[in-house]
Amino acid sequence: MSGHLDVVTIGRIGVDLYPLQDNVGLEDVQTFGKYLGGSATNVAVAVARHGRSAAIISRTGPDAFGRYVHKALREFGVDDSYVTVVPDLLTPITFCEMYPPDHFPLLFYRLPTAPDLQIRSEELDLAAIADAGIYWSTVTGLSEEPSRSAHFAAWKARARQPLTVLDLDYRPMFWKDPAEASRQVQAALSHVTVAVGNREECEIAVGETDPRRAAKALLEAGVEIAIVKQGPRGVLGMTKDLTLEVPPTPIKVINGLGAGDGFGGALCHGLLSGWDLETILRFANAAGAIVASRRECSSAMPTTAEVEALLKEVGNDSST
Repeated sequence: MSGHLDVVTIGRIGVDLYPLQDNVGLEDVQTFGKYLGGSATNVAVAVARHGRSAAIISRTGPDAFGRYVHKALREFGVDDSYVTVVPDLLTPITFCEMYPPDHFPLLFYRLPTAPDLQIRSEELDLAAIADAGIYWSTVTGLSEEPSRSAHFAAWKARARQPLTVLDLDYRPMFWKDPAEASRQVQAALSHVTVAVGNREECEIAVGETDPRRAAKALLEAGVEIAIVKQGPRGVLGMTKDLTLEVPPTPIKVINGLGAGDGFGGALCHGLLSGWDLETILRFANAAGAIVASRRECSSAMPTTAEVEALLKEVGNDSST
């Protein structure tokens, strides 16, 4: 990988096999769609859809799904140079069930471990991480070694530069103990400048579910921008000088999975553009809403023009 990148993400990558029928269990689903997946991957795709340069650091198995991952990343315009193979492990697959508007249970095939948790410190291009406009990581990457140590090595190289983002993305099935997740997240917060998560993820991170108390606790832990997603109540953003809430963007939900990643990619675009926090959050909310209105995740990530069109439709000028 050469040259400055707008965004570098690190973390989960794999294949989503999502049902093409709603309101039925997996045992009764007849057909599935195949899509590129993984939270950090979706964020990189979302960033690229906004015309930004993006790369992901991750791992696959030496299999056909791994080859598909590389093909899909290149088609989306995401640099795949740092996605390499881990022998003897399979590229992860994720299934979901769809019960719109608010129930989308997931089934992860990541055992005995996932290739993306085998990223090693010595394999990282620390210069590229330090040079990126935004470095985006997720809590899932802290759940196992050697990935955990690699994340802290990357943060050390990054040296708390502005726009070092941690997605609080806590998924209990990836952790043996919630208390261990809390310890690792608390250790990570002193290395990042932006934290993004929902109320349940904030409870793991700082022991608070109330959005304002959670955001304040994130700031006290060392971040400069705390963003708490509140579902139907919208999103709260807080800095040391500003607290604001932005309402949700109305949309008919098809699949709520991936909306947070669409939000994340749009957040990156807004931060890099230097917009004020309210404009960023309105734009990111609309991007997430568009993803929620579509069945898939990665290929559902909207372009800037699509987000602006939705904002105009609902009467919220993005001021871009």
